Amino acid sequence: MQGAFTNLGRLLLASVACVLSAAALTFIVDPLQLFRPSRLVPAFYSEDTRVQNAGLISSQPFDTAFMGTSLAIHFRQSDIDRALRVRSLKLAMTGSNSRQQAFVLEQAIDRGARRVIWEMDDFIFIDAADIETDPYLSVDLYRRTAKGIASYLFSAAMAKESVFALLRSVPLLREPLTRASPYLPVKFALADIDDIYALPRDFDVARDYNARKTLAAFTYITDPVRRRFLGEGYSYEAMVRHFEQDAVGLIARHPDVTFDIYFPPYSILQFVAMRDASPETLKIVTALTAHIARRLTQMPNVRLHDFRAVAAVTHDLNNYSDVIHHSPVVDAMVLKWLASGEHRVDPKAPLASLNELKAQVEAYRLER
Repeated sequence: MQGAFTNLGRLLLASVACVLSAAALTFIVDPLQLFRPSRLVPAFYSEDTRVQNAGLISSQPFDTAFMGTSLAIHFRQSDIDRALRVRSLKLAMTGSNSRQQAFVLEQAIDRGARRVIWEMDDFIFIDAADIETDPYLSVDLYRRTAKGIASYLFSAAMAKESVFALLRSVPLLREPLTRASPYLPVKFALADIDDIYALPRDFDVARDYNARKTLAAFTYITDPVRRRFLGEGYSYEAMVRHFEQDAVGLIARHPDVTFDIYFPPYSILQFVAMRDASPETLKIVTALTAHIARRLTQMPNVRLHDFRAVAAVTHDLNNYSDVIHHSPVVDAMVLKWLASGEHRVDPKAPLASLNELKAQVEAYRLER
């Protein structure tokens, strides 16, 4: 019996030693760069942006935060820097809502961002979990609370990433492991921060962005069986409430930060789909836009840009992969417009671009 207890004690001690060793390894290697910029091993990055952003905010130098959803996810930081003459940090998160975006932006501002470029679309303001109970975003990791740090250090996944990072630091192994990283069960596989959720530089734009795909997406979402989903989550009162809490609240708390907010250039078919298959949703979208435009154009530290009525882009269906996601060619246009101030909303006429869009939607007839 004594021997059994002795063996059990040794097993427990060995288990504790293994856990503490793994935590120490994660702390030393720090694959997320949560405690310091990577020095011991070459830095690698993950496309799990809700986690990766916590490390980027802690470790990267920047003066401008770039935020958005999947409509802003393919921008490269180097392109943003060159077009706008800033030192940017891309924090866009696919499928993110205004609670998540405002929280992450607050962390970036606290770390020194003096300018925010914010791609803002209506769907981010749908009702969702409060940020403190959000299952998809660890607020403790960003805040670096004891709970957040413990979840990071004692994570088996992070220990695995740390081991792989050490192996990659061996000169003979670095090149083959770096090439193999995208195909291995590791998250931190990108050697260049500029490549986080960016399309490959040799990407075939015409293959994935063309009128055929855009029209197919339009047909799909307006099918009588599926058209009800066009209005899913749209509630004017809830969306206004979240806009006021998340967007206006953040902007008002930071009067010394400049906010460049833009409405992305959806294809005209997004609004035509609503017009034909879900007119009540279109009413909510236009009413919400009117409220947002009036509020933001009266805030002294906001410049509002509306690209939704730029017909040369939005009516050219070859610019899209579906009815909303535009190509890298349009990404470049967006940066050019932001730099020049073209299509900036005039505070004296905050609804002018919205009224132009409404006229376009009403007049548009689809030619297949």
